Amino acid sequence: MPRDVVHAAVGSSDPDHVAPALGVSLGGSIIYDRRALGGTYYALIQAHAGLVWAYDDIATCLGEGTYLGVPRLDQQQPPGTYWVIPPRFEGDLCAPRSIIPLVELGRSRLAAACAKA
Repeated sequence: MPRDVVHAAVGSSDPDHVAPALGVSLGGSIIYDRRALGGTYYALIQAHAGLVWAYDDIATCLGEGTYLGVPRLDQQQPPGTYWVIPPRFEGDLCAPRSIIPLVELGRSRLAAACAKA
């Protein structure tokens, strides 16, 4: 998920606000990589969810055959790639249905901000 979309959805770019907001709304493990595409949040989901993901125009779903660098579990702040929400247990994944409203909200807020400008 692009940084700008996530920050627009949660109404903040402050990591101390973004992390708990994503934890509540997505409920699973999330990685942030500020080196990728201007900043990217990765909500970890089951691999098969990519087969029916219809929101690639907002947030690309990485499919099978894609490799994602995963930080050490204790890497929970910058520099580099880090866990915004580290896994609490094996299989601690986000539900795709929780990601959709977040990215739609972020996209609509960004569009509204562009319309005002």
